[in-house]
Amino acid sequence: MFWPMLAIALGFLGIAVLGVLGVKVFVEARRLGRQVTATTERINRASEELEQAATRLAATGDSLR
Repeated sequence: MFWPMLAIALGFLGIAVLGVLGVKVFVEARRLGRQVTATTERINRASEELEQAATRLAATGDSLR
């Protein structure tokens, strides 16, 4: 009777460990998603600033002709 109970206990322990690891993966995936979102917003902001700077530079170049 000892070995079947030990096998059930180890099986439950294994499922519990997999559950904890699954939660950790979920939390890290959400964190990564937030970082990707923040980085995308920064890239979009930088591209808009670059476009504005290029427009001003083009206007300056046109005024020199």
